Amino acid sequence: MRSNRADLAAPIWLVQLLRSTPAPIPWTRAVRAALAMAVPMAVGYAFGDIGAGALVSTGALPTVLAESAGPYRYRAVRLGGATAAASAGFAAGLLSGANTMASFVTVVLIAAVSALISAAGSNASVAALQLFVFTVLGTGQHAMGVPADLAMVCFIAGAGWGLLVALAGWTVRATSPERTAVAHVFIELAAMLSAQDEATSRAARHQLTTALNTAYDRMLGARSWLSGRDETYRGLLNLLSAATPAVEAGVAMAHAGRKAPPEVIGHLTAVATSVLAAAPLPPAPTPSQERPADRVLAALYSGLATIGQGAERKRRERTSPWSLLREWMASLTAGPLTWLAALRLVLCVALAEGAGLVLPVDRSYWITLTVGIVLKPDFGSVFGRAVLRGIGTVAGVGIGALVLGSGVRGWVLVALVVVFAAGVAIGKVRNYGILSAFVTPLIIVQMDLASRGDWAVVLARLVDTVLGCAIVLVFGYLLWPGSMRPRVGGRLAEVADTVALYVDRGLRPAESAEERTDRSRRRRRAYRGLADLRTAFQQAVVEPSAAGRQAAAWWPAIVGLERVADAVTEVVVAIERGADPPDPDDVRLLTDALAEFAEAVREQREPVDVVLPDSARLADVAEQVDAAFQAVCGPDFTRSWFPFRRRQGG
Repeated sequence: MRSNRADLAAPIWLVQLLRSTPAPIPWTRAVRAALAMAVPMAVGYAFGDIGAGALVSTGALPTVLAESAGPYRYRAVRLGGATAAASAGFAAGLLSGANTMASFVTVVLIAAVSALISAAGSNASVAALQLFVFTVLGTGQHAMGVPADLAMVCFIAGAGWGLLVALAGWTVRATSPERTAVAHVFIELAAMLSAQDEATSRAARHQLTTALNTAYDRMLGARSWLSGRDETYRGLLNLLSAATPAVEAGVAMAHAGRKAPPEVIGHLTAVATSVLAAAPLPPAPTPSQERPADRVLAALYSGLATIGQGAERKRRERTSPWSLLREWMASLTAGPLTWLAALRLVLCVALAEGAGLVLPVDRSYWITLTVGIVLKPDFGSVFGRAVLRGIGTVAGVGIGALVLGSGVRGWVLVALVVVFAAGVAIGKVRNYGILSAFVTPLIIVQMDLASRGDWAVVLARLVDTVLGCAIVLVFGYLLWPGSMRPRVGGRLAEVADTVALYVDRGLRPAESAEERTDRSRRRRRAYRGLADLRTAFQQAVVEPSAAGRQAAAWWPAIVGLERVADAVTEVVVAIERGADPPDPDDVRLLTDALAEFAEAVREQREPVDVVLPDSARLADVAEQVDAAFQAVCGPDFTRSWFPFRRRQGG
């Protein structure tokens, strides 16, 4: 009976694909999206021209699609670039849409440019996607009967309105995102130290790593604009940096399976509250006399005492635009990956445009739009996005058909736009399928219903999307060389090397402030690499191909490396509190073992025997390294796994 139930269980790739990200619902972002999209529709309806209102609403769509959490300066750059790119793309689409051949050439050329721009970074990638999406939407405007100049004016007005809504809080909440990010670090540290069991503690440690990554990204991004001149940002960044000893001691305690005293949890919560309120920090607690002299616990109290007392970080020079341009050019010449991604996108876009010319479809731009969104090079699994796009569009078509079939017009239609826009904002952080389910009826309302009111166009959207997904799955995935090739193993080897560097630096005594800073930097790189590796796993495991199977096979090894890093942190904290450092030869055995781990993974071969230290000081670290070796599931497709053997050494 048990085996029958197992046979009926859904495959892991399908479970991971349909799983929703457990992120808080972004209510504030949802409200902003609803205002940006619905207000132009409401104004247009009130003045008797809902078509113009829909065009203005379309201009606000780039800010909704590109919206993300972060400092206002960062968001201003991100959203400004996205709206500028969308406006340029919309103009190119308007100018070429009336001529079939000009439209074909323009869309294919923009697809290539979009893929190359994506290599310049996260913000450039978002802008590149908006450039392509709105070029395609612009080519479909000629069938609406709206003059190109009027359509462009309405679009630019909507883009300005969208930026105004997204950044309106800057004047009253200028540092709120940064304060929230820093405060969240202390909240997650308190959650980890108060966890009731190992599973909860490990999940909380992952959340702490994510919070630290987010806080550093936001603070360093803000300071890159300020060049170290703003006292508020310097204070927040110094506070974040000064929390490092407490974080390291907290990780050591969590790895040892211990909870912190209640006064520590209360103090961390009070610190988070003070950061959010821009109030003075509370005094650090002191250990009671009757508490045992515990090195890790003493390190935690010592770390709490340094919060808010750390030395000021050196000012960070702002990166010049010319340096960023040189880095982007170097990335284009460093290897073929970016060019191959551009070639794949161009091929599929050309096929989509060709399908629109030869097949009896009404609005062929939707086929091309689907291809471009699904094939976005840095948004995860192509297979996963194609499937979720199809599922979400089917749901969105059902919603659109219900709206049209019921004859909804006027203020009820405006209210539905509010719901759709809020759903897009929530879907962005929860699941790509949810995003597709809401963005489909939203674009239908903007591009089709406002001008025609024909419900049959909704069914046409379903056919177009299925065609687009089919083109991507066949020519951009199944037939594209290397698309199903396993990729997580190489990332795993790189992270193993990063962890080995942390072991080498962390287990040696730090005799100067520079060495202690270098050790903390190595720890941060190791944990960030592990967090990025988890993201790569989540992107690859949704594929039913060898890449997905390999990702699932490597998962125990990923967890094993995380435990190695935690065990090393526990020893590091003890060394800082006066414990004798381990023998350098024992440290070398650990780094050699991790190097062999990485090489075996990288070369896809059976690893050679390794020798691990048997000293009591490093017993836990050696045990975790051994467990990571034994947990490895390899990419050898003739077997499901191969073991790493361990030989004890003296």
